[in-house]
Amino acid sequence: MLKKIILPALLAAITVVGTAHAQKSKSYELASPGGINKIKFNLDKSAPKYAVSHGKTQVITPSDMGFTLKNNDDFSTNFEVVDVKNTSFDETWEQVWGEKKKIRNHYNQMVVLLQQRNAEKRKLEIQFRAYDDGVAFRYVYPNQGTKDSIFIMDEKTTFNLKEEGKAWWIPAYKENRYEYLYQNSTINAIDTVHTPLTIESKSGLKLSFHEANLIDYASTTLVNNTGTQLKTDLVPWADGVKVRVKDTFTSSWRTLQIGEKSGDLIESYLILNLNEPNKMGNPSYVKPYKYFGIWWAMHIGKYTFWEGEKQGATTAHAKEYIDFTAKEGLHHLLIEGWNKGWTQQWYENHMHMFSFTQCADNFDIEKVVEYGKEKGVELIGYHETGSNLINYMKQIDAGFALYKKLGIHTVKIGHVGSKLNMKEWHHGQFGVNYFRYVLQKAAEYELAVFYHEPIKDTGERRTYPNMLAREAARGQEYNAWSEGNPPNHVVILPFTRMLSGPMEYTPGVLDVEIKQGYPGKRIHGTTAQQLAMYVTFYSPIQMLADLPENYAVPAYQFLKDVPADWSDTKVLNAEIGEYLTTVRKDQNSEDWYLGSMTNEKARDLKISLSFLDPKATYEAQIYADAKGTDETHNPSAVAITKQTVKASDSLDLHLGGAGGTAIRFKKL
Repeated sequence: MLKKIILPALLAAITVVGTAHAQKSKSYELASPGGINKIKFNLDKSAPKYAVSHGKTQVITPSDMGFTLKNNDDFSTNFEVVDVKNTSFDETWEQVWGEKKKIRNHYNQMVVLLQQRNAEKRKLEIQFRAYDDGVAFRYVYPNQGTKDSIFIMDEKTTFNLKEEGKAWWIPAYKENRYEYLYQNSTINAIDTVHTPLTIESKSGLKLSFHEANLIDYASTTLVNNTGTQLKTDLVPWADGVKVRVKDTFTSSWRTLQIGEKSGDLIESYLILNLNEPNKMGNPSYVKPYKYFGIWWAMHIGKYTFWEGEKQGATTAHAKEYIDFTAKEGLHHLLIEGWNKGWTQQWYENHMHMFSFTQCADNFDIEKVVEYGKEKGVELIGYHETGSNLINYMKQIDAGFALYKKLGIHTVKIGHVGSKLNMKEWHHGQFGVNYFRYVLQKAAEYELAVFYHEPIKDTGERRTYPNMLAREAARGQEYNAWSEGNPPNHVVILPFTRMLSGPMEYTPGVLDVEIKQGYPGKRIHGTTAQQLAMYVTFYSPIQMLADLPENYAVPAYQFLKDVPADWSDTKVLNAEIGEYLTTVRKDQNSEDWYLGSMTNEKARDLKISLSFLDPKATYEAQIYADAKGTDETHNPSAVAITKQTVKASDSLDLHLGGAGGTAIRFKKL
């Protein structure tokens, strides 16, 4: 049930008092509902400044705000305060699908209206929100009769951190977009970086800088100016302009999630709360699920994406995979390479041409779909654009219409290439608008979407629940053909990239030594860790990525049991880059699931089971690293045990180096 509490009379009084005080002292303060986080705003020599504190700890010292527009037009100074309004808001809303069914959205808001003291009297509105799990602000340039288009050349927002700290980051403006290993350094040593940027301050606070509700605006990167000062660096168009709009604009929310423990960041829903409510209702075609696919066989070289002797996408192969999917009780299958246009050069940076309606030789999509229906298996559509959006936009309606005609309800859309149309960044305003357009277009054809090589997530799944998941990070595929992902990578991702939203990591490779793959290539972790990822890595669609024959092992039972939709999520213990233990409750039963992972260090962790129903008894079905197992010693060995437990109990977990534990708590 939706619960809203708005306090207009009291807030009107607060607004009057706050405004009177501010005009005298030029200082405004906004506190979160619990009083733990505070934002202070003032004009310093007519320039807007803000600061942030958490309890008695100063987090952000006075920092710059505003813009530089075309022709060096300074829109960051010569302001006066025209109006200030304070409001409070409290609701509990339900996700169509998610890591938690009911989410509380409770904040205090302060809206400051500024006006420049010149003949034009241009206005700028700054909206601040304070939550108990963080703070946010955004800029609104109201419609005020501006005759010419607005060109933002620079956003001057800075984040002057009070303290040094450890930062986990990936570089921006690189060929592989977001697909890099995270570096860990002091703040003053970071490069220009993508968000989410995660920092552990010297005083121990856990901070995540990101953005929310990114619409018709450039995405944010952060550049280290000097010392511990970070500055917003909007991703530009090819001509250097950052944002171009007609007469008004609203920036994304600049977000700062604040936690006292590492797990607090994962349990924060601030990014979702800053997005607009659901505009789609509860469409029947949007469902969380697990799926199989031919993808891993292509990445390890068993099959090719293109036509030829080792062609993966054939009608015969598809039927084999459909038979396996049906036998294992799953209902979705992804076959890449089904369409014309795949060549050995498809991934190179040029305007590659794909058809989105014509089948590749040896593949008949209508026969495959019909065979799948007979077996209760639905095909997942796939569009690889090669970042040639000129070609894709000409065919998008025809491609989506074909899927609707065939009864396909999900499409994976890829964008391999360093730039869109070999010209624009994936994460500039052009890319932002493109990805939002495709999402809305997909809804017209009753299609849910998951993106590869996308713009980063900023929470739009709340508004458009057909936005299922996206890649936007270095995922499992790098283990197939590169030096692989080091053990700490998988215990950094939940505290960085995954704070923005669901990730398509494609877990579930049980043959971690990749015996049928390229010589010397392997996963730097254990099989038990791959099982744990289905709980520690959140996505409403989870691939079972391995070859079908590699699932003929007892540990596979956990992957059959684990769901993809949850009613609750809790982090039991965590340290960024070290280890993580997460529990989630199944949306459709009373069962709980646990995933625990570590980096290269073996660990012993004691887990309280107080999250369980205190009145119930459970069977703990435990899948753990076998004795002596770690990344390099018998990594596929999984010890499977069962025991009866209650909420008053605790469990001792042993994780081998680069290992993990996965547990199903089945309510008896």
